[in-house]
Amino acid sequence: MHEISLSRARLPATLEIEVFDEFGEARRQAIAAERALTLYLNKREIVTLMTLGADPEALVVGYLRNQGLIAAREDLLAVHVDWEVEAAAVVTRHEPEDLEERLGHRTVTTGCGQGTVFGRLLEAIPRQPLPETPLRQSVLYGLLESLGEHNETYRSAGAVHGCALCRQEQVLDFVEDVGRHNAVDTLAGRQWLAQADSGGADIFYTTGRLTSEMVLKVAQMGIGVLVSRSGVTQKGVELAERFGVMLVARAKGRHFQAIHAGSRLELDAIPPRRPGDRLRAGGRG
Repeated sequence: MHEISLSRARLPATLEIEVFDEFGEARRQAIAAERALTLYLNKREIVTLMTLGADPEALVVGYLRNQGLIAAREDLLAVHVDWEVEAAAVVTRHEPEDLEERLGHRTVTTGCGQGTVFGRLLEAIPRQPLPETPLRQSVLYGLLESLGEHNETYRSAGAVHGCALCRQEQVLDFVEDVGRHNAVDTLAGRQWLAQADSGGADIFYTTGRLTSEMVLKVAQMGIGVLVSRSGVTQKGVELAERFGVMLVARAKGRHFQAIHAGSRLELDAIPPRRPGDRLRAGGRG
């Protein structure tokens, strides 16, 4: 078994400060931590990530994986995080021959907490066709209810995004961080560090927008259904069609908007229409 040297330098995701409320009363309030972590790949500075710091090794491994800077888990030798100098040092057996060129050609994205993706990924993924996972409306509703139990940092401090790997309505793994891209990278990093695939996950959930970068990263993980409580962007919709990702946006309560669903969406739990619901094309509210 290939062993990786890990520092396991986790920090609490929240801290408390004193605040004054609208009545002028002082109280303690939990807030989300936000820490700078500069990533070095074989002593070369790559990027500075803003993160909670709850699982930094998985975050940096997932970032390098999703950016295409590490091709296989076996290339990883060491991942060491030192919070005193706010740095993460990753040592690998190999690195892309065109690394310098890649570092010079980045695309600024709409992502929060991160902000860059290497443009060549558009041509590199997905390597295999994504599964055309079917989704029942009742399963979606059950999943949304299950996810409510996992927003621990958001409930206590707010100011974070969450992402989850799911098998139908079962939540397999859940991560919160300052930005949704950090959260999806951490999930991808955990897969490699645990020497596991997506664990049978067939749905990916995020609290943030369904942007092009989110679609890219989920496609890299081999998952064909992407769900969010937020909206979509034009490029996200375009790439989802290209890669075969079914998008489910604005999924809250009993409401959602499915995109590129086709026959994969089974409407088996249509809620009763309420007065004032707006009719759409095809007669569905």
